[in-house]
Amino acid sequence: MLKVGVVGKGGVGKTTLSSMVSASWSRRGRRVVAVDTDSNPNLGISLGLTVGETEAIPVLPRSVVVGHRGDLTVEELLEDYGTTTPLGPMVMSALRVSEAGAGCTCGGHATVRSLLGEVIEEHADVTLIDMEAGIEHLSRSGGTLAYADVLLMVMEPTRKSVITAARTIALAAELGIPRCIGVGNKARLPEDRGVLEELCAEHGVPLEAVVPHDRGLAEADRAGRALDPDAGGPAWDEIGRLLDEIETTVAADPLVPVGD
Repeated sequence: MLKVGVVGKGGVGKTTLSSMVSASWSRRGRRVVAVDTDSNPNLGISLGLTVGETEAIPVLPRSVVVGHRGDLTVEELLEDYGTTTPLGPMVMSALRVSEAGAGCTCGGHATVRSLLGEVIEEHADVTLIDMEAGIEHLSRSGGTLAYADVLLMVMEPTRKSVITAARTIALAAELGIPRCIGVGNKARLPEDRGVLEELCAEHGVPLEAVVPHDRGLAEADRAGRALDPDAGGPAWDEIGRLLDEIETTVAADPLVPVGD
């Protein structure tokens, strides 16, 4: 099973990209579990659920530990807390802040770490974690994404977002995460790709894909409706190339197999 974390500073488009990656893998026949760790979860909407259905997704209990070490089996976890979306992936919600002063979300991050640490090949080919903004989750005790195989670091063509990616690489190395892949996003102008390439080279960030701005994606995001993989276009094509790169790279490493 492939375990993928999607990270980046606020506003770079992590949730939209997570939705595109999850839906694209699902259309390839992969069994995908997508975990939303945003305290204001919206991943389900981009994958075709209504706002009400997304709000109704049960939040993973803060104290749960998955598998043989804890009180829930993987089967029970997916049945009780997973919701299959119209675009294919099963979505889960790890965090939700519903009231002021609700307290720390550390328990939810520990649950995600527990989930990633379990071997669930019988139930999923890809587990994708759409992380909250910033890099604090990588510095929490044990690291929320400590068991991830790949980090997708989402960046706009700005120096600040590239610097955040560079800082992420350093933290990922401390956690032993084997691969960090830079993904440019929201490239509106022809020169945006060049800007990203220059900044990534300057800060030591491996840039593997640049997803161009897509009006259809932006309109779907504003309207709060599902993305449309059938629409095609350069943005979806770039996501396809990114998945090819990940699968080729990971499949070449026998220590990190990818689903058939």
